Amino acid sequence: MFSQPEKEAVYKAIYTRRDVRTFLPDAIPEDIVHRILTAAHHAPSVGFMQPWNFIIVSSDEVKEKLAWAADKERQALAIHYEEEKQTKFLGLKVQGLKEAPITICVTCDPTRGGSHVLGRNSIPETDALSTACAIQNMWLAATAEGLALGWVSFYKKNDVRDILNIPPHIDPIALLSIGYTENYPVKPILESANWEKRRELDALIFEDGWGNKKDPTNGN
Repeated sequence: MFSQPEKEAVYKAIYTRRDVRTFLPDAIPEDIVHRILTAAHHAPSVGFMQPWNFIIVSSDEVKEKLAWAADKERQALAIHYEEEKQTKFLGLKVQGLKEAPITICVTCDPTRGGSHVLGRNSIPETDALSTACAIQNMWLAATAEGLALGWVSFYKKNDVRDILNIPPHIDPIALLSIGYTENYPVKPILESANWEKRRELDALIFEDGWGNKKDPTNGN
C-alpha cells in the first residue's frame, strides 16, 4: 500500500508532531488550511456520524476574547499546584491564541445522526472520541505542511460558546492555534519543562488481561 519512503514520512509526522505555543504572524495559504480541514474530515468516526464542525477564527478581536477565557481558567487552575509546579504552570504560554494567524475551534455535535447512531448507543462518548480522531488528523497534516499547532485545553466551555455563538448542545472540544514558527520543539514542551516524562511503553502493555505482563523467558 505504501512505499518505504511513504511509510517513513507517515512515522516522521507522528514522531515530529509537537504542541506549539509560539507563532509567527505570517498568513497561511487558504489551500493549505483547506487540506488540513479535509484531512480532519477524513478521520474515522463511530457510526460514520462525523460529529465535527470547524470554526476558523482570524479576527484579532475574537482571538483576544478567547485568550482572555484561556488565561482566566489558567489562573483558576494554578491554585491546584504546589509552589514550584504552580510557577511552571503559570509560565505556560496562552499567547499563541493571539499570535497565531488562525485558531480553529473544533466542535462536537452529540445529536448528529439522530438518536440511534451505530456504536454510540452503547458508548455515548464515542462522538467526542471521533472528534479527537479528526483533531489528530489535523495535527499530522499541519506537521506535514510545515506548520505548528497548539491545543489550548483549559477554558470554560460556556465562555467559548458565548464568544463564538455556539449553540448550547454543541461541545467546543478544542481550540487549535495554527501558524508558522521559528521555535519548533525537539521534545514535548511539558517534557522539556520537567513537568512529566514519557512513560516506558513496555510497562503499558498487558497480555490477555489487565496487569498480565509478558514473560520474556518463555515468550508468554
